[in-house]
Amino acid sequence: MIVLAIDTAGTGCYAALYDTDQDTVLGAAGADIGRGHAERLMEFVDAALDAAGMTLHDIGRIAVTIGPGSFTGIRVGVAAARGLALALGVPAVGVSTLSALAADRQTGTSLLVAMDAKRDEVYWQSFAADGAEASPPAIATVAAARELAARHDGIVAGSAAHMLREELPQEADGVSISTVARLGARLDPASHLPKPLYLRGPDAKPQAGFAIRRA
Repeated sequence: MIVLAIDTAGTGCYAALYDTDQDTVLGAAGADIGRGHAERLMEFVDAALDAAGMTLHDIGRIAVTIGPGSFTGIRVGVAAARGLALALGVPAVGVSTLSALAADRQTGTSLLVAMDAKRDEVYWQSFAADGAEASPPAIATVAAARELAARHDGIVAGSAAHMLREELPQEADGVSISTVARLGARLDPASHLPKPLYLRGPDAKPQAGFAIRRA
């Protein structure tokens, strides 16, 4: 099966084609663009297809990162995945960025993954030694997350790890698109729908003072 993986949950915008039979990424494209995911995503999908020597009709499944992460970026990726899945008649699955980070760092011991959520907050989730989820994804203040890390007897990893344990080096944010593809290939489409995982509301708020009065 050929899996198209899409990641727009952070500042990066990436796409990759993964062959489950060969356990190989056939083609990938993307860049850390900061903003403009909606304008660039399909360009990177086309580039990944060209690198793999394939067309959209070769795709048997679509995997997309669902967050936590950039509110706008997640919306762009999920909408594209849903639209492509509908047009191609193939299933789409959602991959948590925390799960992808954990899969990249799993070493056979318990793991606490922490992402910098800004505003003195952290996205976090714990995983057992076998990679199974030990807690649901959540958001906490840095102070509360430090207490979690102090009680955790395994590895602490992710872009906020150094904020929770001072001896740890700062890690770059972002997930591996190949890991997103491999996880997406294994997930059950019935229970892992491509639905945004928002642990905090959007930054934009309606301006009540400028609301139009209804007749």
